[in-house]
Amino acid sequence: MKEITVDAVAANIDKVTEFADDILDSYGCPVKVRMQIDIAIDEILSNIAYYAYGEQGGKVTVGFQIQDNPKMVCVTFSDKGIPYNPLEKEDPDISLTAEKREIGGLGIYMVKKSMDEMSYCYSDGKNILVIKKNL
Repeated sequence: MKEITVDAVAANIDKVTEFADDILDSYGCPVKVRMQIDIAIDEILSNIAYYAYGEQGGKVTVGFQIQDNPKMVCVTFSDKGIPYNPLEKEDPDISLTAEKREIGGLGIYMVKKSMDEMSYCYSDGKNILVIKKNL
């Protein structure tokens, strides 16, 4: 597994995305899949940056692994922020207009819809969110 650890701030999203793209390109990842993973990285890291630590800040580690049978990319996000399982959040009602819909939740909803698997656990004082996408 290849990993990158950065301060959990929005300014580091591009750094993590570039790291991911280099790995995905080396495996010949299709452009559509890479774009979906880039969007997921943006959404998940944004949530961690804005909500996990509060004012004191903290770190986030993002790990990348390519698995075989089936061939898929596995991205693991790990932080020591406030315990939070984004998969428990109710999906937004996308049939409502933007004005009538509650604020929040659309980013994680998009990630859930674009990935093939997602899981969350809180272990050893860490939030661990895993997304998987078939290649």
